[in-house]
Amino acid sequence: MSQEYMRERTRTAGVLGYLVVILAVGLSLLGAPAAAAGPGRTVLVMGDSLSAAYGLAPEEGWVALTAERMARQTPGWRVVNASVSGETTAGGAARIAGELSRNRPEVVVIALGGNDGLRGLSLKQTRANLEKMVSAAKASGARVLLVGMRMPPNLGKAYTEGFSANYRAVAEAHQVALLPFLLEPIALDRAAFQADNIHPIAAVQPKLRDHVWPALAPLLK
Repeated sequence: MSQEYMRERTRTAGVLGYLVVILAVGLSLLGAPAAAAGPGRTVLVMGDSLSAAYGLAPEEGWVALTAERMARQTPGWRVVNASVSGETTAGGAARIAGELSRNRPEVVVIALGGNDGLRGLSLKQTRANLEKMVSAAKASGARVLLVGMRMPPNLGKAYTEGFSANYRAVAEAHQVALLPFLLEPIALDRAAFQADNIHPIAAVQPKLRDHVWPALAPLLK
């Protein structure tokens, strides 16, 4: 073989080697964002119409607004909103095992019970359902935030007081975080609600987000 031929082969090998290095670096850079953008850790919200943005665009509800805040302040976390309008604690208790298996959350927010109260359902059964959900979430390894509700006085003092007490009792018995009343920042403002006087309007959803956040944020660790 001629010296010229050998020199040409050496130059060609050098160019190919350089291209391989450039390609490898490029692929590693492309792969980095993909790894960083993995599924992350999950907050599962089990609620009713108050958490399902009833009467609003989905992105206007407090749960979606909370997800936006998490994206900014606690990167690596995502929210799965498994709330269903009209849901009772019995419905939540029936669904939670499937939601836990499907989403494998690190944090579970349980915001149910309002429909139980509006229907005058048994306080004992409501508590049992809440306990079933909390126990299932804890058994899966998730941390729990229990979000309470209150009932209007026309249901009678014994029922309304017993209803609120259920949330405190469950939270204390199972040692989980408690937010006593989801609607506390807006409950006395009629203008904060839609025509049904039950579901909050879009303009006050940020207040609900800000009310929930101090109870939720410590669980995002």
